[in-house]
Amino acid sequence: MPIDTPFDRYRDVVRPEWIDHNGHMNMGYYLVVFDLATDEFMRWVGLDAAHRRAQQVTTFCLEAHVTYHREVRAGDPLRFTTQLLAHDAKRLHYFHAMYHATDGYLAATNELMSLHVALETRRGATMASDVIERLGEIQRAHDEMPAPPQAGRVIGLTSRPTTR
Repeated sequence: MPIDTPFDRYRDVVRPEWIDHNGHMNMGYYLVVFDLATDEFMRWVGLDAAHRRAQQVTTFCLEAHVTYHREVRAGDPLRFTTQLLAHDAKRLHYFHAMYHATDGYLAATNELMSLHVALETRRGATMASDVIERLGEIQRAHDEMPAPPQAGRVIGLTSRPTTR
């Protein structure tokens, strides 16, 4: 079965309750909808609800970075792509891009590091071999893609103002 490069299946719509006093999607809801895109990505890699129940495992987000590029408003259709940047036996490093689904512009990005966790111990745990194998297949395909320019960014000012 061919691997999507990038994964490009999650769609949503900006909901009225996500709109803030500026008339666009509030920054907190970007995390909400990116989390929904993560759920779809996890299903695709084999870490779906049935697997989590059967194996008594889950994933926890260790770190997340969001960049905002253009605003989206109530009713705007959204399209998400996801690229696996790296993984090991316990962690996944992946990158979502959110696009306006009809106009095509990049609205925001979300870079994440997730930890695979055993529910009994609430500690990092090695993923099942079939999941690691699937991630390896995805990784080989996604390694052929260029790295997103927003990946690995550090927040900060390029020059510090002097105060005297």
